[in-house]
Formats: sequence, C-alpha cells, structure tokens
Amino acid sequence: MANKPQQPPHLHLAEVTASQFLDIWKHFDADGNGYIEGKELENFFRELETARRGAGVDPSNPTFRENMKEFMQKFDKNKDGRIEMSELAQILPTEENFLLCFRQFVSSSAEFMAAWRRYDTDRSGYIDTNELKGFLSDLLQKTNRHYDDQKLHEYAKTILKMFDLNGDGKLGLSEMARLLPVQENFLLIFQGVKLNAEQFNAIFTFYDKDGNGYIDEHELDALLRDLYQTNKMEVDLKNLTGYKQSIMNLSDGGKLYRGELEIVLCREPIV
Repeated sequence: MANKPQQPPHLHLAEVTASQFLDIWKHFDADGNGYIEGKELENFFRELETARRGAGVDPSNPTFRENMKEFMQKFDKNKDGRIEMSELAQILPTEENFLLCFRQFVSSSAEFMAAWRRYDTDRSGYIDTNELKGFLSDLLQKTNRHYDDQKLHEYAKTILKMFDLNGDGKLGLSEMARLLPVQENFLLIFQGVKLNAEQFNAIFTFYDKDGNGYIDEHELDALLRDLYQTNKMEVDLKNLTGYKQSIMNLSDGGKLYRGELEIVLCREPIV
C-alpha cells in the first residue's frame, strides 16, 4: 500500500523557528537542488496561502497568480524566477533567521574562506561541533544578536542537521559553503571534478614548480586555468580571479599548502 503523501510542515511562517524552516525547505525543495522552482514553487505558495487564509486556494485563479507575482517580487532578490534558501529565509522572524545572520557576517566566498581558516582551528578540513559553536557565537556577537547557551546549541544542532550530509557530526568545507547564496558558492563549480588522492598528489607536484611544498598565487592561477580547460569549462577571467582569491584566503601568508588545497579539490581530505 502506497504511503500517504506527507503534509507540508509548519507553514504559519510568522511563528516558524529555525528547525521548522528546515522542515519546510526540505519538503518543498523536492529534488534537493538548492532552489524551490517550477512546480515546487507553486506548491509552496499554494500551501502558504492556504495556511494564511485557513482555507484552500485555486492556483488557476487570477488573484492567486497576482499574489504569487507579488511574493516573487519581494523575495526573489536576484530575479531568476526561483527561490533559494537564503531568499526564503527572509520570511523567518529576525531572532530565528540565522541564515540571513550568516550572510551579514560572511556575504562572499572570499570572506567565507577567510572565516573557514579562522574556525577550522586544527586544520582538519572540517569544523566540528565545538568549532561550529565558536563560529556561531562570533557571528551572533558581530550582528548584535542576543542569545543564550540553549539558543546557541539549537542553532549548531540545526546547521549540523541541515548541512552535515554524511551524518558524521562535522562539516566539511563544501557542506558549510552551502550557507552561502548559490551564486557565491564557487565550490559548486568544482563538484564535477573532485580528485582522488593519487590525482591530487600528481597535480600538486606538477604545479609546485619549485618544489618548495606549497603553491603560490601564480601557480594556482595556472592550475585553475588548466583545470577549466581539461574539464571543458568556459573560462570567465573575472570569475577565475574571484575563485583564485577565495582559495588563496585559505593560504598561510600567500603559501597554499597541500592540506588547504585538497579540501577544495578532493572528494575527502587525504589522510
């Protein structure tokens, strides 16, 4: 017997919490691509209108379409006709909206990488629960948000639940980067070219021309250009410069060692 479809959770968004927001997002982002779009978006808005009005609505009604248009004008900030997590998060009450709080603190991939280097204190390629709490504590202080230990624990638990894809209780760089707006998450570019240990070691050795054990900015530039060409990716010099700067923010005084580069280019950090 087929399972009865689950009802959308917690659509009274004026009272929604961060954990409830997670339930809403996962329910409507049915294909898990990081957006609510197409039929997902229509389903979301229909359920939102039903929750607000306390009765069913007709998607073919012109009023429904007009209300949905107004909704998109308000929340679809980059006007691409779909809603990403950080855009939908604007619906949350201010005190619960840690996603927007995050964006106020780290709004670009370059800033994100600099923050990663600060909070991945043991240089493991992961942020564990304690490191994550330190990150969030700093984040909330910088944005003048009031919180207590219980709220900090809730936020950390929610982010782990949201972004810890393999359930190991810690966040890798690519997982944590999902907090960024999609257009700022440059790591998505490299998802299809993740290297294994043997491939990475061969590439690092090749581009470390002087054999000093690290790659500098010029060597990284050559590596990224070749990576683009090998994988038949269109080279946009502006984007390439931005990616290079973001990755160099992981470096130690302009020296990008194996451990820093591998968390960008490898499927898993190399042991």
